[in-house]
Amino acid sequence: MATDIIMPQLGESIAEGTVVKWLVPVGGMIEKDQSLLEVETEKVALEIPSPATGLLSEIVVREGETVPVGTLLARIESTPPSEVINRVGGTVVRPMGPAPEGEDRHSPAVRQLAKEYGVDLSQVTGTGAGGRVTKKDVQDFIAQSGAPAKETTPVGEQSMGETLLPFTQTRRTIADRMVKSRQTSAHVTTFFEADFSGIAKFREGRSLTYLPFVIRAVTRAIRDVPIVNSAWGEQGIIVKKDIHVGIATALEDGLLVPVVRHADRKGLTQLAKEVADLAERARSKKLSPEEVQGGTFTITNHGGFGSLFSTPIIHQPQVAILGVGAIQKRAMVLNNEAIAIRSMGYLSLSFDHRVIDGATADQFMGKVKGYLEQSHWEQIL
Repeated sequence: MATDIIMPQLGESIAEGTVVKWLVPVGGMIEKDQSLLEVETEKVALEIPSPATGLLSEIVVREGETVPVGTLLARIESTPPSEVINRVGGTVVRPMGPAPEGEDRHSPAVRQLAKEYGVDLSQVTGTGAGGRVTKKDVQDFIAQSGAPAKETTPVGEQSMGETLLPFTQTRRTIADRMVKSRQTSAHVTTFFEADFSGIAKFREGRSLTYLPFVIRAVTRAIRDVPIVNSAWGEQGIIVKKDIHVGIATALEDGLLVPVVRHADRKGLTQLAKEVADLAERARSKKLSPEEVQGGTFTITNHGGFGSLFSTPIIHQPQVAILGVGAIQKRAMVLNNEAIAIRSMGYLSLSFDHRVIDGATADQFMGKVKGYLEQSHWEQIL
């Protein structure tokens, strides 16, 4: 009995997905709920679990190919077929012979990439089933050889000191989103400086980062200035009643924005646990599509890498994003007369000037600064 593996519906607005990597080879045994393949959409990269226990008898869609939702990806046989002849390392293996003479071994995506960079596919070592060449094989070959794109680099102008890194699906998606956001919103950025000394003292002996405090201050400020928690609509500005805060999370090959839902209803400890969990699962590609959708405001903690200032790009269709710089001790003038060492950090708010005016943005940032500098954090653990 065969079980069909199809490209799942990974969110309401997702129409297609890209097979990034098969985690089980053809002929390999897999358990129900074990990760079978890695899929990437314009919103999220995640691992798809197997719906059944059995043998992966056939892979229809190869790595690097993008297909619509509902497309047949592979088949799993509930009992190993008779042609399975040996076991290697505990995994059932079915040998795959070379394609019959005259049969096209390469997917359209592989052929297109090879044509674009002038790659002779007979020179590329295939790592796919039966030695077939995958898109990643071609990308690795290009990176190693430094082959220029035929359409963009004139012959003879390639530098020996350059290495070409072919675009991944993730990088293309990020690039498209960033350009689209810049073309959509009227970006303006305002900067404030906040004193984190009270928070730094409160954190002593507690396993809390600065981020939960920032989330808490932001959600309180949104209640005071709700227009910041809105979106641009065809008929007018849509002010969101719920506060779902997206946390920009850096990955090895890009960026994801998992969402803390109803962040205004949670205390510091719960926020810290939820943010850590979302970040870990984002890096291990275990997030569900729902966990990266529905955000109403975004925070990016660029200070974690030592950055002081940033002008972040708005995460559409939101109208504002807050950047948090590194928290550093600096000499500050207090009460216009005394100099003291304080833990200070810069905050930036990029906002859509179509929706938010400068005075409103500064009012919101003043609220965030005030809540961060308060001295009653014990009450909201």
